[in-house]
Amino acid sequence: MPEENIKIYTLKEIAEHSNSDSAWVLINEGVYDVTKFLDEHPGGPETLLDWAGKEATEAFEDVGHSIDARTLMEDYKIGELSEEDQKEKPKTNGNSSNCCWSPYFLLPLGVALTGVVLYKLYSHIYK
Repeated sequence: MPEENIKIYTLKEIAEHSNSDSAWVLINEGVYDVTKFLDEHPGGPETLLDWAGKEATEAFEDVGHSIDARTLMEDYKIGELSEEDQKEKPKTNGNSSNCCWSPYFLLPLGVALTGVVLYKLYSHIYK
């Protein structure tokens, strides 16, 4: 639940801020105005501009930002995504089809673990 003094924005409003004059990103339902941070961003302004006006949670998380970066981003937070748009927004993270524990991942993992167990067993027997 957003705090009282936090402004609520829609996806449409966020999308209007997609250039170097006004660059907003949406990360974990928070809205961040990164316009003044463009030139300071370690990955360069292009990285942020690629996601300006868009949902950037997956891209942000994939990079593996540090705790310091996560703390710094709070200085740029200007609001939250509206509850209505939170329900409408397609989920890109946590989706079972994107999850690392899909059957396509489990089969090679099972084969690898079986190989390790067999190797340990045979190396112990034939010492």
